[in-house]
Amino acid sequence: MPLQRRAERSLDALSFFVSDARYGLGAFLGVYLITEHGWDPGSIGAALSIGGLTGLFSQAPMGALVDAIRAKRALIAAAVVIVTATCLFIPLAPRFWPVALAGVVGALAGVTIGPTLASISLGVVGPARFARRAGRNEALFHLGDGAICLAILLTAPFFGSSVLFWSMGFTMIASVLAAAAVPARAIDHSVARGLLPGEAQLQGPSAWLLLRNSRSLIAFAACGALFHLANASMLGLVAQKLALQNLGQGITLTAASAIAAQSVMVPVAALAGARADAWGRRPLLLAAFAALALRGVLYTLSDNTTWLIAVQLLDGVGAGLIGALFPVVIADLTRGSGHFAAAQGVVGTVHGVGGVLSAGLAGQMVVHAGYNATFLAMSVVAALGGLLFWLIMPETRGMPPR
Repeated sequence: MPLQRRAERSLDALSFFVSDARYGLGAFLGVYLITEHGWDPGSIGAALSIGGLTGLFSQAPMGALVDAIRAKRALIAAAVVIVTATCLFIPLAPRFWPVALAGVVGALAGVTIGPTLASISLGVVGPARFARRAGRNEALFHLGDGAICLAILLTAPFFGSSVLFWSMGFTMIASVLAAAAVPARAIDHSVARGLLPGEAQLQGPSAWLLLRNSRSLIAFAACGALFHLANASMLGLVAQKLALQNLGQGITLTAASAIAAQSVMVPVAALAGARADAWGRRPLLLAAFAALALRGVLYTLSDNTTWLIAVQLLDGVGAGLIGALFPVVIADLTRGSGHFAAAQGVVGTVHGVGGVLSAGLAGQMVVHAGYNATFLAMSVVAALGGLLFWLIMPETRGMPPR
């Protein structure tokens, strides 16, 4: 098999299996703590916010590490192992500070997974084919996530919450093997860090200066923060609501909600990657904001279990588009700078502000105002983010190198 083709098949496998480690236990953690250990939404939000803050402030330096280090395959494998280990630790000490500490360690490792995968992909396929490759990565990521959720859905009624941790152990091993299977010779490490083909030396200002000096990066960072403020807690809150309404079925219904979203994310991410060069990035990202705003409103129309899970289909549109196009837009705006992964970390830090605030504020708002009021507030934030994006964010397709 030719080197390039073997590298891309290995990237396919890595994108598929790394999904279980990229965000740890995700929404399942909240359901697990509520149903197995009697936590309340406010405590869950506070504990998750501590790890979220750690991840928030570590993204830029960890992104710079991804740019600087050539052993990117070993880096992503190590990150997956560390994230999985922190998740497996939680059942051993399901108390506030141990869970928060596990979240801190997991966050430090987890923030490197996305930028490292994107950098390896850019180094393998080059700038001209990166949009399609990024969309394929994201589609396979969601396909893998959906497959794991389906496995949990089918096995949780028989084996309980332990299936969450067995699945993470399996995907950790598979991810490490997939990372090792990417041929080292297939990665152009200069291109992988955002330099132009043939350039070997670091060019341009630091990633933070890139953000400060680029109106387009600032716009993308600010609008993305509003998107994640509205989006980050939605699935977790829906999962909690379903768990409280259907005692004993929390893990199963959370898996069903995630599967509903992933079933849409797969084709949406693939479409974004395939059509981003023809249609541009801007209209696809505007559609993501619209889907998120509509989703928040629809949650409030009924408490029916089938309805709440069906509305999760819109999560597939918003998250699928944002996930596929995030590294593409960053690559557009940083090409020639040598700071591709670091810029992902810097912009991701700003986006993460929204995500961290979402986890903390949504949990407290549910306690004081209820689930429906929280969903409506998130919908308003998403609509404002979409309006701001339409007003200030330019099209990045075809922008000249820095």
